[in-house]
Amino acid sequence: MIQVQSLTMRYGAFEALKGISFEVPERQILGLLGPNGAGKTTAMRILTTYLCPTSGTVKVNGLDILKQADQVRKLIGYLPETAPLYPDMTAEEYLTFVGQARGLQGRSIRERLEWTREACQIKTVWKHRLSELSKGYRQRVGLAQALIHDPKVLILDEPTSGLDPLQIIGIRELIRELSREKTILFSTHILSEVEAMAGKIVIINAGRLVAQGTPNELAEEVRGLGEIQPNPSLEDIFIGFLKPQAKRGEHV
Repeated sequence: MIQVQSLTMRYGAFEALKGISFEVPERQILGLLGPNGAGKTTAMRILTTYLCPTSGTVKVNGLDILKQADQVRKLIGYLPETAPLYPDMTAEEYLTFVGQARGLQGRSIRERLEWTREACQIKTVWKHRLSELSKGYRQRVGLAQALIHDPKVLILDEPTSGLDPLQIIGIRELIRELSREKTILFSTHILSEVEAMAGKIVIINAGRLVAQGTPNELAEEVRGLGEIQPNPSLEDIFIGFLKPQAKRGEHV
């Protein structure tokens, strides 16, 4: 569903992404993992056609993000790290506006508004101005806008940021349920989020792809480095790949 090949992004002399390649199969959840500044957000902005890469290719459902950007945007629901909200609107007004901008009208928009209100647990703040909401509720409204048009692909940048523990559990369950019908890529630096949701993991650091695979595949690979104990946690795996990166060079 998502194919990333040799993706490179330069800002002048600074290389934010250095030829990374990975795939997200249909109806799977991929966790994009890395420390702050690794290049996760840059990669997601390219996948959503917000940024144009220096080189490399990205295809979403077979569509090239450079040649068929408008069609790609119709397939994607995107929640950036800071939710794109209009503080003077109520949650209902905002999601209605986003739905209409996505081409929904009549019965279809009413059904999607009702679904997102329930699924994202924002019924209690439906008539509240967004400026009045807590960070957690703003995040949930942001997730609702990504889902309003029922996209085939979800790209989520830190989707549980600002949520309390019960809200995090609720969003995790929603994302897992959505993966039955949607392809989902989410980025985070919180290891527990990846453990709870992702079937496949991509680890990047300083713009380089250092590892990718299922949790079990990564555990087996990092055990081969001989630097951690048997049955490693995801934290062990993460540290195991990042520490020796300078010695091993880029993972291929």
